[in-house]
Amino acid sequence: MIPPAAQVHFFDSQHGDHMLAVDGSRVFDVPAGTADQFASMDQPGQSAFLRSMGLDGAPFIDDTPPQDMPVRSLSLAVAQKCNLACTYCYAAGGEFGGPARNMEWEVAKASVNRLVAEAEPGVRINLAYLGGEPLINRDLVQRTTDYAVEQAQANGLSVGFSITTNGTLLRPEDAAFFEAHGFAVTISLDGVGEVHDKLRPNRGGRGSFDTILKRVEPLLAAQHRMQVGARVTVTPQNMNLPETLDRFVGMGFHSIGFSPMLASPNGQHELDRNDLDEMLAQMIRCGEVFEAAVMQGRRYPFSNMAAAMQEIHRGTHRPYACGAGGGYFGVSADGGLFACHRFVEDEAGAMGDVYDGPDLRRENWLADRHVHTQSPCNTCWARYLCGGGCHHEVIHRGRPACDYIRGWLHYCLQAYVRLSEARPDYFGAPTLAASA
Repeated sequence: MIPPAAQVHFFDSQHGDHMLAVDGSRVFDVPAGTADQFASMDQPGQSAFLRSMGLDGAPFIDDTPPQDMPVRSLSLAVAQKCNLACTYCYAAGGEFGGPARNMEWEVAKASVNRLVAEAEPGVRINLAYLGGEPLINRDLVQRTTDYAVEQAQANGLSVGFSITTNGTLLRPEDAAFFEAHGFAVTISLDGVGEVHDKLRPNRGGRGSFDTILKRVEPLLAAQHRMQVGARVTVTPQNMNLPETLDRFVGMGFHSIGFSPMLASPNGQHELDRNDLDEMLAQMIRCGEVFEAAVMQGRRYPFSNMAAAMQEIHRGTHRPYACGAGGGYFGVSADGGLFACHRFVEDEAGAMGDVYDGPDLRRENWLADRHVHTQSPCNTCWARYLCGGGCHHEVIHRGRPACDYIRGWLHYCLQAYVRLSEARPDYFGAPTLAASA
């Protein structure tokens, strides 16, 4: 039984006092002092308060994990090898702890066939290319993309593509290919100049930042259907997030996002509690710049903030952090199915192969990873916005980032109120929320 105190979260802003109803992620204005009044109640009193708010109905999310989900998205480890030597790499240098190898055509073709076979007419399937460094196997990326388009069209489907690359092997002609197919291209960049170079050197120890900037320019210039984003893995060595964000915005990236380094194979560059406190402060500084830009009617492509605003506005609530092991799987070079791209070659997330589809381990995964089975997630007010955290990080390190996540979401709720009051047009809605 979830206690009443875990069903709501109170926060304030210059516009007054507010409450997040955890079930359904609904935001309400409440009278001043409501938070203190609620905290002073015993559990029966708190339950009565929830009933008075109409929050005692059937829950949006129950304890039942999904059954027989179709596979809608696959990420292909087309090259389990890499030309960089990032010491924190979850893929252990791109090779996932095994021999370096490329995916063969038969595996890629079977992956597309798996997506098409499970899709209902009219749905959208998604194919991602990762590694290692996927452009080491560029020919397979292009051949698989063409085949996926052909199969999607023949079966009344639409298909989306993405690729995550370190950017060092990009060629000018890649821009035309990615644009033609509407790729979402993510470039891994861990800061500006020497800061990036120390974290992401090539295998000879030389920096990669200048090479990446030169090679990404044709993509930035060509993006229309294609969208080029930058992803920054945050470590104790690259914590100046506002400077990094502003520099990448100026370069023309469509989106820039930050992700904390929580679990690396050798423990290097993992953030500790103090680091996460500092990252939260830096993220809020970035968020304040985002807020100012929205107030002025300018687009500011800080993806963490933009996604949070839209999710809060939609009332996003979910029992999982992502689709891993549900509608989304990672595919190893030899065709193994894993819960996601981070679990490739990891028995903790192994779930069959692309030829026969997910096996029975998937059912156990979805039951075990449901947020209601996770502790302390099942009594945390942020559970349906967070979903329990990255499965790979939780399994391999635990939950060091819970306070960071709650702190970030608390700030985002306050920012949502401010932006809803000042710029409701940003959300396409005239008002913030209901009043209590």
